[in-house]
Parts: sequence; C-alpha cells; structure tokens
Amino acid sequence: MTSTPSRAPGPLADAVPRPLVVSTDEVLLDDLLRLLAAAGSTPELTSGGGALRRAHRTAPVVLLGADVLGAAPVRALPRRPGVLVVLTSEPGPEVWSAAVEVGAERVVVLPRDEAWLVERVATAVRGPSRPGWVAVVGSCCGGAGASTVATALALAAGAGTPGRVLLVDADGWGGGLDLLLGAERTQGLRWPELTGVRGGVSGPALVAALPDAHGVPVLAASREAPEEVPGDALTAVVVAARDSGHGVVVDLPCRTRAGEAVLDAADLAVLLVPARLRAAAAARAMVGAPDGAPRPWSGARVVTRPVPGGLSRREVADVVGRPVLAELAHDRSAVPRGERGEPPSVAARSPLGVLSRQLLAELPHGGPG
Repeated sequence: MTSTPSRAPGPLADAVPRPLVVSTDEVLLDDLLRLLAAAGSTPELTSGGGALRRAHRTAPVVLLGADVLGAAPVRALPRRPGVLVVLTSEPGPEVWSAAVEVGAERVVVLPRDEAWLVERVATAVRGPSRPGWVAVVGSCCGGAGASTVATALALAAGAGTPGRVLLVDADGWGGGLDLLLGAERTQGLRWPELTGVRGGVSGPALVAALPDAHGVPVLAASREAPEEVPGDALTAVVVAARDSGHGVVVDLPCRTRAGEAVLDAADLAVLLVPARLRAAAAARAMVGAPDGAPRPWSGARVVTRPVPGGLSRREVADVVGRPVLAELAHDRSAVPRGERGEPPSVAARSPLGVLSRQLLAELPHGGPG
C-alpha cells in the first residue's frame, strides 16, 4: 500500500487538524470528500506506510472504509479513540466483527448517517466547544416589555456573528416571539414540534432547524397550536444550544415553574420592573421571601422602566429591596416597530441598544467573544 495525497488541498489545509480517511473505494471516497467539505474540513487520504501510522496517531478523527478493515496495515494500527468505520450499505456480521477488532467508535452507514457524520467531524476538528452563555429576561407583571428587551438583547449579542445567539420564547400562549422579528412566515420548527425533546439534543442541528430572522434563530410559540412549554423540553433546548457554544436568550413568562431549572443555570437573569408601586412590590416577592428563603429570581439584575407619575429609580430600589442595575429610557419607536414586525432598534444610541450592551457586559467574560 502506498500513501496518496489529499485530493482537495486548500490554502488552510495544514492550519487546522485534518481527519484521516483510509479507503480504496472510489465511490465511498467521493462521498466522504463531499461530506468532509460540508464539515469545513479537508482530509488526509492515505492507505498505508509511514504516512498512515503518523496520521492515525495525530488525526482528530479517523474514517476507515469497510473495504480496508481486513488489510494488514490497518489491522496493525494501535487502538485509539475517534475511529469510525464507514460504508455505503448495511453492514454484515463480518463488518461488525472487524469494527470491534479495530476499536471503532461507530459503524457509519451512508447516506443514512450523513448528518451525524458531518457534525461528528466538525466537532472533532474544532476541538471541544467553549460553552456558550444563558441570559433569562422576565418581568414582574404583564406588559412590562420583557419580550422586547429579550429580542433586543439577542439582536445585540448576535451582531456580527449570525446564527450564534438563539432567542427562545418560553411562553407557549404568548402569540409567538417571532412576530417581533417579522419572522412569523419564515419556515422552521416551533414549540409544538419540540415539546417532546429531552436530554441529548444536538445543538447545531436544533439551531439549523429554526426560523432565522436578522441573523437570530428563534424558537417561538405557535399561534395555530398554542400549548404550555414543558420545563424538561425548555431545559433540553437551552442546555443543548449552550453546550454547543451558542449564546441563549430566554424570554420567560413572569410566573412559571417550567423555567426554574433554566433560571438556576443562567449566567444572567434580568427582571424588568415598571416604576409603579404594585409592580415593584410584585418584584420584591419574586426576588426574596420575608424569611430570607431564596426565590427563583433571587439573583436577578433589576432593570426599571420609568412611567409618567411613577416611582423614581431610588424608590424602585427601596421597594424591591435590591439595587437597580439600569433604567430603560423611553423608546418612541419600540411600539410601532413591534406592531409592524420590525425588530427593535439596537443602534448604539438607542435606548434598547444602550441597555443591551450594558446587560451583555454583565455576562461572564463580558459577553460574546
């Protein structure tokens, strides 16, 4: 057996780790080159000799065609993690036996397992993902503007990195947060299709299946089939996106037990409090009990929104019993933009833009990298 150079070298071929592909099956090689390109990777192709042993030792993932499993050079390789056996037909007993012998992680059948293989290679090449972050936005009463603030926060966080910040609507009866982004007609999954999910969700696959508006994937409620968002499903979605390196902004209804696990895991919780006495009193009950027992919103940052004739910022802090982090100035454009399906303005000097950047600075490491 001799070494064969990569068929598709690129200018960055040696700048990133390269998967190793070992096969003499031309049809399989063509399929693998296509799939690895979709994973953003250029492979090293070899079938024997010193190049095989060297690449087998250093490659982030090894793809062995079923056609080479019985070859002496392959059988002589030491066991290592990240070995996949790939073929284009259902494996027989001899393939499973040989796969066990080489210590394969999985037998991959194309085209059935194409999506899994692309994600597995992409993950191996880029290395372990740096976990993302979770921000939860809620309010002490209805109509406080929490959904608008959550949407603005997602837009500001995702600026310059499309698809990297997910907006999650946790209110199954709220009419759909996609309306604030003008994405109500955009194709993609919504909560009715995801209420049954539990642990083990693929973050990248989930985000790719959602409607995207202005660079922000959004998981919204359905207006045709509204239903409560299960806590387990909400947690599974948020954890999957965060663990795959995405930022997640959750618009949480003001009083729900379904989001308590997400609140516990949040890097930032924001409680919006209109500057009215009853609203501030409700916020006080949400952040702390009279006996000092913790409440779900105990660690939230308080943001107040002035109202004509209402409390001052200092008075809101006194009633809530917590300092006020920020004050959302009146934005005359917010309501008409929302009614027209236009996203909130997060321009540098807009009230929502100023607040969003202040909140992002509260995230670990100052927010998005």
